[in-house]
Amino acid sequence: MNAPVEADEVLDTVGLYCPVPIIKTAERIRKMEAGRTLAILSDDRVILIDLPAWCRSTGHEYLGYRQESAEYRLFVRKTRASARTR
Repeated sequence: MNAPVEADEVLDTVGLYCPVPIIKTAERIRKMEAGRTLAILSDDRVILIDLPAWCRSTGHEYLGYRQESAEYRLFVRKTRASARTR
């Protein structure tokens, strides 16, 4: 999936593995305003499954990812409807 998205904030989770990238994403998203976009950098392939699932369960909008060498850049938009951020 190719996501031509500009992020408002970037979260670097390179070197961290499940479940830490999702925990850190939830912490960061909680502090952001609705409508803002977060880019998550990761080298853990599991995040390609975990992040879309987390977005479905919390109501945030998963925008896709780009692979950059051995790392992934994933994009999430915080929504107003997202009541839970787990």
